[in-house]
Amino acid sequence: MAEEKKKSQVEDINRSIYDVKDKVEYSYKADKGLTEDVIREISREKDEPEWMLEKRLKALAIYNKLDVPPWAPDISELDMEHIDTYVRPKTDMKARWEDLPENIRETFDRLGIPEAEKKSLAGVGAQYDSEVVYHNIQKELEEQGVIYVDFETAVKKYPELIKPYFGKLITPNYHKFAALHYAVWSGGSFVYVPKGVHVKMPLQSYFRLNAPGAGQFEHTLIIVEEGATCHFIEGCSAPRYNVANLHAGAVELFVKKGATLRYSTIENWSKNMYNLNTKKSLVEEDGHMIWVSGSFGSHTSCLYPDTVLKGDRSTCEFTGITFAGKGQFLDTGSKVEALGKDVSMTVNSKSISKAGGTAIYRGVVYIGPNAKGTKGSISCESLMLDNESRSDTIPDIVIENDDIDLGHEAKIGRIPDEDIYYLMSRGLTEEDAKAMLVRGFAEPISKALPLEYAVEMNRLIDLEFEGAIG
Repeated sequence: MAEEKKKSQVEDINRSIYDVKDKVEYSYKADKGLTEDVIREISREKDEPEWMLEKRLKALAIYNKLDVPPWAPDISELDMEHIDTYVRPKTDMKARWEDLPENIRETFDRLGIPEAEKKSLAGVGAQYDSEVVYHNIQKELEEQGVIYVDFETAVKKYPELIKPYFGKLITPNYHKFAALHYAVWSGGSFVYVPKGVHVKMPLQSYFRLNAPGAGQFEHTLIIVEEGATCHFIEGCSAPRYNVANLHAGAVELFVKKGATLRYSTIENWSKNMYNLNTKKSLVEEDGHMIWVSGSFGSHTSCLYPDTVLKGDRSTCEFTGITFAGKGQFLDTGSKVEALGKDVSMTVNSKSISKAGGTAIYRGVVYIGPNAKGTKGSISCESLMLDNESRSDTIPDIVIENDDIDLGHEAKIGRIPDEDIYYLMSRGLTEEDAKAMLVRGFAEPISKALPLEYAVEMNRLIDLEFEGAIG
């Protein structure tokens, strides 16, 4: 019990867990910049099929034509000519933690991933820089036909599953960062859950970017067949460097008739990271899509998970929290597209800003002409902890039929002085009082996460108050 209590004490934990920089070693690194030669070089090093190289080259052409989206924050300091698009670690993929090189193994030990796998996960993939270095899945799931492999393996081993889905939800034309992703993607996960199979324990992928000045461009593709269920957890971190790093992954999720997918993310990038990630889900009849998202760290973020409610009676729940501290510009939110009849959506977004940080909620709801009977509730709450910080809510709602029931609520405010005074009168310091109130504000997100990840999120909130993150 004493050991358990010690682990839950946030003051015992500091940013050094995440900020330890391993010696930068690699077996191969592509030339800097974005040229056709670099793309061909990456594809050749991966020994890819010709169809994948063709997709990469088409995406590069689109990238060169597209402008940065007008809604994107300032990314002028990000110079793609100085980003390493492919850094292969000095190991091939292993199925046992003990077989990894010592420096990589120690990194994941520090982050607690092997321990979490033993206790509460049905499968784990771990990516280090540009490649997945560890992958394992419980035998019981394999026997039920569940596929959980790194995306590189999936492209070669399951082309009949990959080809109909890859790049179909998020196309290279989606925006400039998506085109960039498809030109240089590397690593990521593929999950296939057969009809009627229930994956009772979560699967997790953890992405660690160690090399300075590098980019990480993993691709995640999940297909949950009719009546099946799955919970997938994504974790991300990187040490801090004094040069820009880039994360531009893509997540494509296909939820079939009557299926349920829960996708949880805790992003804890360092504050030299540009996080330009793209996520999208397609939900069929009676399907359920649940997003839980925690965004911490990073210099600049653009992230708006998009859910297309295609099937009748399909549902979407989005629960997200963003914490912007000094020097951070976090532009996050959600998008829901209602196309089927009698669909429902719940969006609950919270943002916190302090020490001059900027937290923006950017949300889009589109209700199509055939989406009669749509029901929806959208709540956006922003908490500013001082007079320097900024918080904006930018909702965009387009409704093309009048048989709907939609509520929208937005609140922006500060912690009341009387609440802080009350807690201080009970013996708490001002810092502890604020941290407690913020944890209460973030409780809906904590409750939506498995226990270990709720503890992690509360730990990150406390680190922000200590001024220790990044």
